[in-house]
Formats: sequence, structure tokens, C-alpha cells
Amino acid sequence: MPNLFPRWTNLLPLKIAVCVGATAAGIALAFSYYATPKALTVGYQPSQPIPFSHKIHVDQLGLDCRYCHSFVEVSGHSNVPTGNTCWNCHQHVQRDSPKLAPLHRSMDPAFPGYDGRPIEWVRIHKSPDYVYFNHAAHVNRGVSCQTCHGDVNRMEVVWQDQPHSMAWCLDCHRAPEKFLRPLEEVYNFGYDPLQYLSENPQLGVKTPEELGLKLKEQFDVKPKESCATCHH
Repeated sequence: MPNLFPRWTNLLPLKIAVCVGATAAGIALAFSYYATPKALTVGYQPSQPIPFSHKIHVDQLGLDCRYCHSFVEVSGHSNVPTGNTCWNCHQHVQRDSPKLAPLHRSMDPAFPGYDGRPIEWVRIHKSPDYVYFNHAAHVNRGVSCQTCHGDVNRMEVVWQDQPHSMAWCLDCHRAPEKFLRPLEEVYNFGYDPLQYLSENPQLGVKTPEELGLKLKEQFDVKPKESCATCHH
């Protein structure tokens, strides 16, 4: 009786096993990467066209976040500064620094190589396109820049300090009182809740936990936890 199957089918079970194994290994590797902060670029620290030091400008000079990121209180996104913002100071300060050559090329018609093109800053924090996040809604209800972006005031080169994952956001939405500040302290990187309470006894609270709960009630903070909150 002739064989019903051609000879090449003898290797078919082995081929199927290899394909299934490779698929399973690929799924496992993908899960181990995309289910961890590795995929969320924690620690991402790109070089910028101008080596702008937040430590110098914020910590030493006391520059307020809103001077450069001027839309943060009124817009859904926080803007990066234009060349005009930098030029306001640096047309007078550190004019001859070679580090500022890209700024001069952008802003100073008398500078050799002037092209008038905007400075192309490298974006660090970026939510997926399907995620809706409103900066103004958070900072106007007592969530500090420091909560999401870390101690930017100490960074020579800014990096991504927090994962900004869905689980990370939900931790805050489920217990916002742990992260709220008085509005006048939102941009203060040296904020100390215990010191604030000692200087404001009229608030009638004694611990940071009580202060957080008081602010939650005062600001009427009722964060949602449904998918539709961010996925519009």
C-alpha cells in the first residue's frame, strides 16, 4: 500500500513545535518588556541642542517653572520655551558662551550662520496619542510638577523620573490626598508639609495626611478611575 503522506511531512510535527516555541518565547519576551517600566522610558535622558541646566536656573537662580513653561496653568499641555524666552536673558547674559551658539543662530541676525530656525528641543515626556492628560486640571488642584517630574530643580540634564503608566496614574487617582499641596506651593520644589503646617496653624490640621484630606475637600477633588477618564 503506497504512503498516503509525502516524505516531507515526517518533519511537520517538529516544524510546528519550533514555531509554537518561538511564538511562546516572543510573547514572553514582549510581556517581560512592555509590562515593566523599561517600556516607559524611566531614566530616559537625551542630549539637548543647548545644555540647559535646570539646577542652575531653578535651584540657584530661583526661576519659576511658569516663566519657561508658560501654558501649564491654562492649557492641556505644558509648552517648551521658544527662543524668545531664552533670548530675553541671554542677549545680555553669557552672550559669548559657545553653548549658546544654537540660540544665537536662531535669534541673532548678526551672528555668523544665523538661520532664524527654532530650537529643536528633544521631547522627554510623552503620553501615547490615545491618552488624554490635562496639565492645567492637575496643577490648579494642587498637584505639583515635582510629583510627576521628580526633582527637576536638581537636574543638570532632565530625565524621565516616573513611569507615567496607567497603574501609576491610578495610584494617585485612588488616593489624591497623598499628593495634594496648597496652590501657592505647587511650584515650590522645597515644599515641606510639616513646615507649612507649623507656619499656618490657622488651618486647624496637624499632619500632612490631614492636610491632604482637607485640600481634597477644599478643591472638590473627585478623580475618576474609569477607562473613559483618560481614553476619550
